[in-house]
Amino acid sequence: MRGANFVSFFTVGGFFISIIFSLLKAEGAFDLLIYIFLITSFFYLFSHVFVALYVGTITVKPSYFPKNTHEKDLDFFVREINKRELIIDSEYTKMESRL
Repeated sequence: MRGANFVSFFTVGGFFISIIFSLLKAEGAFDLLIYIFLITSFFYLFSHVFVALYVGTITVKPSYFPKNTHEKDLDFFVREINKRELIIDSEYTKMESRL
């Protein structure tokens, strides 16, 4: 999961948890909004810290890219496409000559 997706998911989850908590604990409308804002903000900041720590621990490993093999495969594909184009062109000229 990408970091931005995790932050969004965790923030929305925190929002719903804060609604439940604030409905249970709040005594007025203003308290309800304060609880929702504070708890959602905590989940948002905590998710950013978690993503920052996770991304900081990932190391990029160099990998081997078989360039020669890919070039041979691509050359083969180009030859096959050229053969098929010649066949299509010959069929097209045959059809034109019939008309």
